[in-house]
Amino acid sequence: MSLRLNEPELIEMAVQGQVIFPRCFGWEISHEGRVKILPSVGGITYNVRVGDSVYGWAADHIEPCVSCTASPDKLTENPNRAFNAYACIGNEVTLLSGAAKKVKGVVTGHHGGVEHVIVDFPDDAVEKMTLDDKLIVRAVGQGLQLVDHADITIHGIAPDLVKKLRMRETGKYIEIPVAARVPGALMGSGLGHNDSFKGDYDIQTSDPRVVREHGLERLKLGDVVAILDHKSPYGWSYKKGAVTIAVVIHGDSHLAGHGPGVQTVLTSPGGWFKPKLDPNANIGRYLGIGRFRKKRRR
Repeated sequence: MSLRLNEPELIEMAVQGQVIFPRCFGWEISHEGRVKILPSVGGITYNVRVGDSVYGWAADHIEPCVSCTASPDKLTENPNRAFNAYACIGNEVTLLSGAAKKVKGVVTGHHGGVEHVIVDFPDDAVEKMTLDDKLIVRAVGQGLQLVDHADITIHGIAPDLVKKLRMRETGKYIEIPVAARVPGALMGSGLGHNDSFKGDYDIQTSDPRVVREHGLERLKLGDVVAILDHKSPYGWSYKKGAVTIAVVIHGDSHLAGHGPGVQTVLTSPGGWFKPKLDPNANIGRYLGIGRFRKKRRR
């Protein structure tokens, strides 16, 4: 078996966006019937990064670091559709304006529904940023394929990051390190949508016993996880034996049917992935971002 990529065929394209304002949804009712008002999606989040736990925050669906859009007035139309679809996890981002102009960041996920692109920047840059700042993404990754494995679909991830996922051939399977194996029965919000190329869907965490049973209480933002018995080439759906590989992109939720969001990056309806548990399987560690960034010497 070969893991050759069609990287020479890929287009590198500039997509431009800006920091999106935080959203306030007002009173919301939790799956336990409690009424809450909590910080949620959007904006600049100073104290949540890739590598942090998805749990323990007085927040709902929190997005780490900086949330972006291309068109805040037309969130479901172009140009935001292209910005959201073509910006891939692992892509380089450059600030075009503000006190941190020219600082580089990295795309860490797409959040469906709100259509946000989530970006990690160095802490000192985040402290200088405002909601008026603009940025440009060197977008590459959509259209990526494993040349010799037609059953496997790749979505929304940069080719350089695919190479860092530590996949290896083992017999007829492709072994891949994952921080957790998630039963397909736990998947919730997002099912029925066909935008697995740019959105996410949620792991339901409303049953603490089942969360602990599968080791999901240790989930971190940026973790690479395997969703078992789910296929995701054209949307998310159940298929016995299928395996979807995804990245955790936002925090936990108190809402029914919701929880930590995961973005599909690889999927095999035929189940050719062999997920191997490894607590270090996190894109922050692979890319040196979030809590894994090296601190600058002063």
